[in-house]
Amino acid sequence: MSLNLPRRPLPARLDPALAIVNIVLLLIFFFLSAGQPARPIGDLQLARTQQLPPGTLPSPVLELRGAERWLLDGQPILPELLAAALPPHDGPLHVMIDRQAPASLLLELLRRPELEGHDIRLVTQPDRPAP
Repeated sequence: MSLNLPRRPLPARLDPALAIVNIVLLLIFFFLSAGQPARPIGDLQLARTQQLPPGTLPSPVLELRGAERWLLDGQPILPELLAAALPPHDGPLHVMIDRQAPASLLLELLRRPELEGHDIRLVTQPDRPAP
């Protein structure tokens, strides 16, 4: 006498093509979103100081007016003599630069070895009404 038992169902297999399709769709969405052009910033306003009394300027202030025209606390100084004129590292060095000055001027100042160890802070210049 023979017994006919029901066969076990085969385990379900996931089709590997489904995973590939999902990855391809994710890549398409990623490249569509990453490829969008950046929106231009139209309403960017830089900070401006409207009134700054002369007696409230912090010290020391290094004012950059050009590549060779520097003022340290209102006194002209040559860039080569900056190391000797700087006070010790006891406080921050305030740097004042015109808004229209090239960024390379500020970057060259920050690369100078005599400024290593100093806390550098940028100070804004007040807007002066046109005469």
